[in-house]
Amino acid sequence: MTKQPDDEPVPVSVRLGAVVPPEDPEDWTRPLTWMVAAGMLAGPLAALGWFAVAAPRSSDTPLPGTWLVAIALAGGAAAVGATQIGRLRSSTGTLGAGLFGAVATVSIGLVMAGERQVGAASPTLAHGLAAAVAGTVGAFAASLTAPAVAQMPSRLRRLLVPGTVGALAAAAVVSALFGGQA
Repeated sequence: MTKQPDDEPVPVSVRLGAVVPPEDPEDWTRPLTWMVAAGMLAGPLAALGWFAVAAPRSSDTPLPGTWLVAIALAGGAAAVGATQIGRLRSSTGTLGAGLFGAVATVSIGLVMAGERQVGAASPTLAHGLAAAVAGTVGAFAASLTAPAVAQMPSRLRRLLVPGTVGALAAAAVVSALFGGQA
């Protein structure tokens, strides 16, 4: 007697390759979930607030908001990495959050650009892109530092060391992108 496919002990959704949600989905009441969400959105929210309140009028020099967004992006990515246990996870979590934040920051700069210009990028897009590039470099620097402190029991130390390295790298790249102007 042949066995029918419906008699399998594995659910149909698994046999067909569908993704099955875990039995205990991520709980939004956990503090680390909020820390990851805040870390991933730190740079984009800083850009949104800056562009909504006092959008830049020119893209000749870096503005305090450019540094703020870049440092928030790198620091937020480091916060995501600090929630991860293990060297590889802390590194990839940091870099992944930085890349997500960079894409969201550039998107916000594009949406908040207002009038479209031909031949030159609008100031919001230019500063958003510069901050995203600098923040991504800072997140990369933080992701290289994160594995060295990933085994520390203190989450604050796992955040401060890569966060400081990432913020310094992001600030240096902002300055370099604008020709060393401060």
